[in-house]
Amino acid sequence: MLSHVAPPRCLPRSLFDVTLGLPKPPETNPLSDPKSYSSPLAGRYASAAMRYVFSPEKKFTTWRELWLALAESEKELGLLVTEEQLAEMRATLGDLDLEAANRYERELRHDVMAHVHAWGDQCPVARPIMHLGATSCYVTDNTDLILLREGIALIKAQLVSVIANLRDFAMEWRDLPTLGFTHFQPAQATTVGKRACLWMQDFLHDLEDLEHAETMIRFRGVKGTTGTQTSFLQLFDGDHAKVRELDQLVTKKMGFDRVFGVTGQTYPRQLDFRVGQALSSIAQTAHKFGTDLRLLANRRELEEPFGAKQIGSSAMPWKRNPMRSERICSLARLTISLLDSTAQTAATQWLERTLDDSANRRVVLPEMFLSADATLNLCLDVTDGLVVNPAIVRARLDEELPFLASESLMMAAVKQGGDRQDIHEAIRQASHAAAQEIKEGRPNDLKERLKNEPLLAGVKDQVDEILDPSLHTGRASEQVVEFIEAEVAPVLERLSDCLGAEGEVNV
Repeated sequence: MLSHVAPPRCLPRSLFDVTLGLPKPPETNPLSDPKSYSSPLAGRYASAAMRYVFSPEKKFTTWRELWLALAESEKELGLLVTEEQLAEMRATLGDLDLEAANRYERELRHDVMAHVHAWGDQCPVARPIMHLGATSCYVTDNTDLILLREGIALIKAQLVSVIANLRDFAMEWRDLPTLGFTHFQPAQATTVGKRACLWMQDFLHDLEDLEHAETMIRFRGVKGTTGTQTSFLQLFDGDHAKVRELDQLVTKKMGFDRVFGVTGQTYPRQLDFRVGQALSSIAQTAHKFGTDLRLLANRRELEEPFGAKQIGSSAMPWKRNPMRSERICSLARLTISLLDSTAQTAATQWLERTLDDSANRRVVLPEMFLSADATLNLCLDVTDGLVVNPAIVRARLDEELPFLASESLMMAAVKQGGDRQDIHEAIRQASHAAAQEIKEGRPNDLKERLKNEPLLAGVKDQVDEILDPSLHTGRASEQVVEFIEAEVAPVLERLSDCLGAEGEVNV
């Protein structure tokens, strides 16, 4: 009997450690055939582990695993399945003959029966009992559920590791004042670390959604053609208890604790949407993160990692384009856009099932996972090597600080006995005059104007002190520590087995 166990909460980056003893497939370039289109997600962007989850070998070996689990359970419950037949199936479980299956499919126009025949050729003794009582969705849908579960485990490992990287970054830069923005216009100061907490919090919420989606995945089980288990009831001569036990046995063998109580021919397609929602949410956060980095790279405050031999532009040798951040945004948009297909598919199911979901799901589910995986690969790489330029961060803040500190200066002058309205007007005029100087290409001279303003004479000596950047970041530094201790640390401790994922950025 096969030893079927549930996967860990987070699969390691080397997924092959938890397969059925199959050798790790060779590293081949899916784009190696110059005359055949293949998705760039597989050839350029996605990790080897995620590509394997949705590979033909993984898919069709899982089909065979399901057929073997069904035959084992039917024998245990008294059907005429022999140990010789089971031994033959076990011996050839990983010996896929995809060429034979493809030949059968061209003839039969049915992928599941093509693989039944191809395996039957390898197992002539077991051939009579293969797929006994089952419908095609027994292998296709249950396999999809297994792949969703394993794909989520990989995504979770990446997501947790991105959060850990941002945790370290936020703590390192929690005290560095930086110019804050609203409407992408200068606003109150914040700190570099506090800004990173905004990204981190969104990723934490994505993790909550992903874990919820993970709990929604359950086994379709052994339900028959329209979900009524009629064929199995016939095989067991009307014994309802044995049919129920068969469903439970196969569910356990395949590593699931829960099974859908009722189904049509397929598992509810809303599950695909719920899983897709979590992936879309991750993509939205990643897109925002990538966009922020692109904006800050333009200001030269933050930079993504840049290789020693990396070329920023074929025409402009000096360019350091934020290529990884741009690609994060590009791939994230793909993930977000694919969510609509899962919603449309769930909405247009007919009664117990219709086949118009099949071709769509063959494309959408792998592409959503591969694009989310590729996006997080980049996020891992970027967050592990973010570069901060403190001198530029300070210079950019100093350019605007006299404007930002004007309210504090006004309050100090009022405390010295000045008229709030008169002081406000004096600072307003000085600010507008300094702004005009900047627009005409000259330095910001607001600081000097304020020192020379008669109404501020009583606080003239306090101007430099009031313009200290650390006085204008509020509780940003404290918020970083409090947020990490209260919300981030418990999650990273709970999911410590997920830590250690590294980005695979090949191009």
